[in-house]
Amino acid sequence: VEDQRARWERKRSRTAKELLETEHKYLEQLDLVLTYFVTILKAKGTLKPAVLETIFGPLESLYSASHVLSFYLEKGNLGPGLENFCQSLDLYGHYAENLEQANKTLKEQVRKNKSFRRFKKLQETRPQFQGRELEDLLPLPLQRLHQYKHFFRDLLENTSPDTAEYQKLAKTVKSVCEVSHWVQDIFDKRENSLQLLRVQKVLKGQKTQVLTPGRWYIREGWLLVVPSKGEELKRRMFFLFSDILIAAKPCHPLHLLNSNKLSCQAVYALQQCSVDKVFGHTWSQGGLLSLSFPHKTLLLMSSNQQEINDWYQSLTVAVR
Repeated sequence: VEDQRARWERKRSRTAKELLETEHKYLEQLDLVLTYFVTILKAKGTLKPAVLETIFGPLESLYSASHVLSFYLEKGNLGPGLENFCQSLDLYGHYAENLEQANKTLKEQVRKNKSFRRFKKLQETRPQFQGRELEDLLPLPLQRLHQYKHFFRDLLENTSPDTAEYQKLAKTVKSVCEVSHWVQDIFDKRENSLQLLRVQKVLKGQKTQVLTPGRWYIREGWLLVVPSKGEELKRRMFFLFSDILIAAKPCHPLHLLNSNKLSCQAVYALQQCSVDKVFGHTWSQGGLLSLSFPHKTLLLMSSNQQEINDWYQSLTVAVR
């Protein structure tokens, strides 16, 4: 038991030391943004207060929260430090919600505002920035949140469960994980919106509505459609979403407007669909899938075994 405790203590000290060292580095990087951008821009009035707020969000509050945490860590008072830190964790979620708009506004200001463009370039050439641009420093809080999760978990694993500090650490790990999920959810939704928008743009015309609330993009790829009557195989591009499957074919290469687009051939609702593997169970060459809808059966084929397996998995999950 004593050996185990000594091992825990060694690992714990190592993690606490690394947490403090990386916290100092994180504070230094935030300080660069606040000193050379936020403070000077506020004083000079180069950007309107609303624009400044949009670009930098709650960065000053995040800096203050980390400053307090590092103060407690230096003193070795982890418990009170964690209690204080947990109260400011929501700031990371709000920062993530604002980041896309922040990047958009920053780009816009660089394009339109000549004095800001000059100022930004000048500040970024300072040796303290080591060749980094403002755009590289803005995502730092979210990268740090990810690191916190691992540090606090490690500390928890190497703390004796019968101490008061263990309870505080467990609470912190839970809170950090909740905010991490919140942040991940923001990014997943944003990525999904971009995928839906991309597919909408690839399809000719606006007849097929891809951008629908609650719809999730799953996958896409070329598959061969096996016709019911002995006609030849048709190569089609399929887009799979959480509720529908879209089949499309390339527009004519000489078409003036749509030569690089796809024409939607059919939209299949997955609500009453069942998926079966016709062949492709063994490691043969390729496989065949059967999709049964109330009024139609679709046979999809690929010469790539892995591809058929992946499609089968994805379709089964979507249908479920």
